[in-house]
Amino acid sequence: MTNASEVQLEFDTYAILAKNFCKDNSNAQRVGTLAQVCGEQVGKGGKILAIGNGGSCADAIHFCEELTGRYREDRPSIPAIACGDPGHITCVGNDYGFDRVFSRWIEGLGMKQDVLVAMSTSGNSENIIRAVETAREKGMYIALLLGKDGGKLRDMGDCEWIIDGKTSDRIQELHMLILHSLVGAIERELS
Repeated sequence: MTNASEVQLEFDTYAILAKNFCKDNSNAQRVGTLAQVCGEQVGKGGKILAIGNGGSCADAIHFCEELTGRYREDRPSIPAIACGDPGHITCVGNDYGFDRVFSRWIEGLGMKQDVLVAMSTSGNSENIIRAVETAREKGMYIALLLGKDGGKLRDMGDCEWIIDGKTSDRIQELHMLILHSLVGAIERELS
């Protein structure tokens, strides 16, 4: 049987993380800056590419469908693609290794005027690190949503958030807050 006090502890942990995150005005400022960059790059014919592993892959897909589909209001579709295609992931994983699934995708689809949004709750995912390096070589703008201490990816992006959570679930919940806020800000930027 589920113990309500254990569930309440989960709620309290999230509330503390969220409160601390929201009190730091620089987080909202970075969302605004990134939205402006996304708007400028889309205006130049660029697109938004998003990547992540596991739950972060699902978040990348969710983020991109909010951009290409509809978020809160009707508006033109915003070009965005998440690397979640099982054919690509299994092909590259089989032929080159899992650490290259995202870098090969960026190699094929990424352009200088694109923005990469990459998520890693540990900051140490080798396939994300390689993707960021490939995006950097192409001259893309890189936004990182990280967790814990930022890991190896810390300071590798043009814009980044590091959620000081202990577990991936709490980190991903705040990553989703950033992503939803970003979709709304990009919409306003492009309206």
